[in-house]
Amino acid sequence: MRSLLQHRNGRQLPIDSRSNDRWFQHIAIAVSNMDQAYQQLRNYKVQYASTAPQRIPDSNQAAAGIRAFYFKDPDGHNLELIYFPPGKGDPKWQQPSKQLFLGIDHTAIVVSNTAVSLKFYRDLLGLKVAGEGMNAGTEQEHLNNVQGARLHITGLRSPTGPGIEFLDYLEPKDGRSLPADAKPNDLLHWQTTLVVKDVTAIADRLRLNQSTFISPNVVTMPQQPFGFKKGILVRDPDGHPLRLVEKTDLLK
Repeated sequence: MRSLLQHRNGRQLPIDSRSNDRWFQHIAIAVSNMDQAYQQLRNYKVQYASTAPQRIPDSNQAAAGIRAFYFKDPDGHNLELIYFPPGKGDPKWQQPSKQLFLGIDHTAIVVSNTAVSLKFYRDLLGLKVAGEGMNAGTEQEHLNNVQGARLHITGLRSPTGPGIEFLDYLEPKDGRSLPADAKPNDLLHWQTTLVVKDVTAIADRLRLNQSTFISPNVVTMPQQPFGFKKGILVRDPDGHPLRLVEKTDLLK
């Protein structure tokens, strides 16, 4: 689930934000043709984060042939175009389509420690590891615009919906932590929504494991304008916000 939240008086993203800072997050938009999608971005003069679309080399068997490109929205949030060649990615992206932009495949977050993040997302929240690999080399440096980038990447999935991808920078190790005074109305607040069956039970489990909460308690939405009846905001081990919501019939 993705939504745009407009706040007033929140702080801008740091102008020197880098792809290995631990507040980094992007959503990956699957495309049917990378060259055409890239040209459309050029036509609208969007701000680039990558130097140009990059192809993952054949030496990386898990991701060989995937093409990707980072760019920014008007507020500086990072987005990714991603093209999956035959045999890669979710089979739904291989279906014939006249659409250029096919949908959201995943959101990616920088993590400081894969094992710690797995305890949170896999063991506490129930997501399943779908794959992992190592990315490095010239193509990765040009994609992330980080010199010497070497990443351990782990993909997680739920039964439905986009996935969550960990970007664990093994090199360089100078990525900055989320500011301690970050607030939900700051533009670096980028929350991922997970739909759960019982948000109170999940919140209790997270409290027992000393997770950090943004919301003081589970909130009941009397009008349910966004299709959920209960919700709570929490932070993962690196401070990335998550919105856990209990579904209504509109979300089934």
